[in-house]
Amino acid sequence: MSDVQSPSDDVRRFLARLTDRNASRGPEPTWITARRQAGAARFEAMGFPHRRVENWKYTDVRAIARNDFAFSDDTSFSPATAAALTLPIEAHRITFVDGVFSAALSQLDELPAGVSLLPLSQALDENHEAVGGPLGRLTGVEFSPFAALNTACMEEGAVLRLAPGTLVDKPVVVQFLSRANDAPVMSHPRILVEAGARSQATVIEHHVGEPEAANFTNLVEEIILERGAILAHYKLQEAPLADLHVASIHVEQGRDSRFTSFNLNLGGGLVRNDLITELNGQGAEATFNGLFYGQGRQHVDNHTLANHNAPHTTSNENYKGILDDRAHGVFNGKVVVKRDSQKIEGYQSNANLLLSDRAEIDAKPELEIYADDVKCSHGTTTGQLDEEAVFALRTRGIDAQTARGLLTLAFAGEVLDQVGLDAIAERVERAVAGKLPERFNLAGLVETAAVLDEMAGD
Repeated sequence: MSDVQSPSDDVRRFLARLTDRNASRGPEPTWITARRQAGAARFEAMGFPHRRVENWKYTDVRAIARNDFAFSDDTSFSPATAAALTLPIEAHRITFVDGVFSAALSQLDELPAGVSLLPLSQALDENHEAVGGPLGRLTGVEFSPFAALNTACMEEGAVLRLAPGTLVDKPVVVQFLSRANDAPVMSHPRILVEAGARSQATVIEHHVGEPEAANFTNLVEEIILERGAILAHYKLQEAPLADLHVASIHVEQGRDSRFTSFNLNLGGGLVRNDLITELNGQGAEATFNGLFYGQGRQHVDNHTLANHNAPHTTSNENYKGILDDRAHGVFNGKVVVKRDSQKIEGYQSNANLLLSDRAEIDAKPELEIYADDVKCSHGTTTGQLDEEAVFALRTRGIDAQTARGLLTLAFAGEVLDQVGLDAIAERVERAVAGKLPERFNLAGLVETAAVLDEMAGD
């Protein structure tokens, strides 16, 4: 079935907001105007995705489509609240409040040589032609209705450039703060990362906000890794439970490049993530680590795709889902091996833990192979906590709630053990552990492993 449909009232309402916004803009390069128009036209033609579209079969976006979101120009945010929400990590930091750049909450004055980190608006003002080439090259308006809407509405975001051979001394944090506004607002940020040959960096994309915030973020991120570049990318999504979050991350990998993704989803009422990598050069490697935790009526949808476009490339994916109450999770992971892409390795694993009889998961791992000399595997499992293990912990004087928390942490441990930043690992541990006693929160998985090791030895 075609995904092109006549414009609905919901689409017209979003386009009307865009028309008003465009009328308030100052002069801009003609190519930007042309791309906005192309994005708006494609969004109008496609409309919001419905559940008859295969890629959106399990995700209902009416909570987005039927709302009336405004644009924001306000960067005010309580410094004390921002400090409490910010990751306690020494970093180069660029911060946005409801999609608007906040110089006051950013730390951009100690960037090392070879590193450029700018808000998109400034990067366009300084050299719009240099930004225009890579911007939109990986994620065009045809990718999805939300990518088209992002292109039509894009105003701000982050542009990170690494010169060849640059090793960034501290993580680069791109922080998005969501504020509790009188009326809900929307933002359509772009992130562009260009990593030169043999450069190396860690990028942390952090979404968090005031508890009562109820906004819509529609993000597009494009990452270009040249030959031998190494990038660790963390996405820590702790948005308020009433926030709506749609994002795509599209990566292009050159020869011998290394891309490692940590996609950690804890917040948001409706969340959709698309993660795609194009393994275009021999020796390129991609690792996808994912953990999503849902409670209440949260809905978290992760779609991943590894395109092996060149021989001698490797992808390895491990996603885990933990769902409680009436939360709903979706995992759709796909590995595509193109014709003549021989000697590749593609591995995919998805495991899910349901903490409630009313929680639900829809999992669909896929392999699509057009070469004959490959090593590929995929698999998915779904289950509940082992009641015998819970009982064994209780016989050691641990109450039922703590026992369940320990076992849940142990389930998440395979992903969290790979996280190289303690500040992020601790945030996730606390969210997953729920109301564990503080002694377990502080010790995290170390205490968990000790208790379970003791059990295994008995």
